[in-house]
Amino acid sequence: MIFNTLSYFLLFLVPASLAFRLVRIDWKPVVIVVSGSAFFIYFSYAVAGGAVGALCLGIFLWEAAISRLYRAGSRWFLFGVWVAVLALVGFKYWNFLVDLPGAGRPGSWHWAGAFLPLGISFFTFEFIHYAVDRHRGAATGESFLEYLAFILFFPTMVAGPIKRIQDFLPALRQPSPDWWQDWERGVSRILSGLAKKFVLADFLTSFSQHLNREDILAADRWAPLLWLMAFGFQIYFDFSAYTDIAIGSSRLFGLAVKENFDWPYLRTNLSEFWRHWHMSLTRWLTDYVYIPLGGSRASPARVAIHLLVTMRVSGLWHGAGLNFLAWGLWHGAGLVVLRTWTAVFPATVSPSRTRAAAGWALTFLYVQAGWAFFVMDVPTALLLFRRCAGS
Repeated sequence: MIFNTLSYFLLFLVPASLAFRLVRIDWKPVVIVVSGSAFFIYFSYAVAGGAVGALCLGIFLWEAAISRLYRAGSRWFLFGVWVAVLALVGFKYWNFLVDLPGAGRPGSWHWAGAFLPLGISFFTFEFIHYAVDRHRGAATGESFLEYLAFILFFPTMVAGPIKRIQDFLPALRQPSPDWWQDWERGVSRILSGLAKKFVLADFLTSFSQHLNREDILAADRWAPLLWLMAFGFQIYFDFSAYTDIAIGSSRLFGLAVKENFDWPYLRTNLSEFWRHWHMSLTRWLTDYVYIPLGGSRASPARVAIHLLVTMRVSGLWHGAGLNFLAWGLWHGAGLVVLRTWTAVFPATVSPSRTRAAAGWALTFLYVQAGWAFFVMDVPTALLLFRRCAGS
């Protein structure tokens, strides 16, 4: 990951944050745009070469320009949304779609040189947010340079959190003036993230790396379950570590970025888990998928469909594969069951400790079991469940 390299800190974070602090207020967006563009091209080189990285940056800037062409309230906002979605599908999902059974002659449309441009999932969701909010009249008054700074702010480019322009612009126009406090808190948060990554997440990898068909078949009955739980904590420490580094890095600029994780594994139902796990993604899915579909203002059957569709979008956003679709369906089904249960048995204002403990245990185990579909293909995940069941 980019965030745990010396290049990130020495070539980009420290010089860019110092320059941002030193220049006049009207030059601050320029510092972000220039450093973000250089960051994108530099780290894209490792993926597909500098020329291709520059081309991808050009595509993203073109998408950004499209989002500025129409007036607030114009129906042309759909054009900006579709351009962003098609770019994401082309880069991330093309081979997945053309290689599906029944999609045609195997390999005939396969893109052998396919690669993922840096941060494409986060770019796309921020483009869609801007296009939709501009249509609604909720994103107005920013200059094109400020918009580019919003898109190219490199600390959040790769692993989020997913920003909203309404939150970012006030901080950009009036960053915190307290250098010492910002750097003290920013560096502390970065060190916390690095500790999570190198001490906790990497240690747990030594257990979760056994989540493959051969090791599962050779293991004792309960060993795969322990490996799966190790992965559940590994992905939490990994992802929250990158969030810590992103938030700490932003603090060095004097810019505040919203939190993304809030003790999700301590929640007592699946809905609460998703309100505290990757919170910026959950808010995005709620605002731009679930509510436009109709949200909760529909019949129970329609609400169930809305939940299933939203969580399958969440699954596909994480990766192109049937296992990610299965993971999204797993969580969607869990949310439908939870909603049905609470409709039949409404929760009390102050649930008993026993009920809260039972809710936590069920939620924790359900989430951990779901990670099987996230980290393995579907047949291997089902094999793990069969082995744990003793068959």
